[in-house]
Amino acid sequence: MQWMIWGGALMSMIGLLGLILSIVKVAKARRAGLSDDELRIAVQKVVPLNMGALFLSVIGLMVVMVGISLS
Repeated sequence: MQWMIWGGALMSMIGLLGLILSIVKVAKARRAGLSDDELRIAVQKVVPLNMGALFLSVIGLMVVMVGISLS
């Protein structure tokens, strides 16, 4: 079950990179000095990336736990 553990770890790392990317995008938008409405729109555009990355990270951690349990 080593492949499950490493595959899940890879999924979690990809999800973590997505979360970092969403943080960077929001930080850039905040530094750009946008108005409240423009900032809200910019943050709303990042929410799907954030949720997808979080989902991928959680699924990856679940796969790791299953792989460890089956080993």
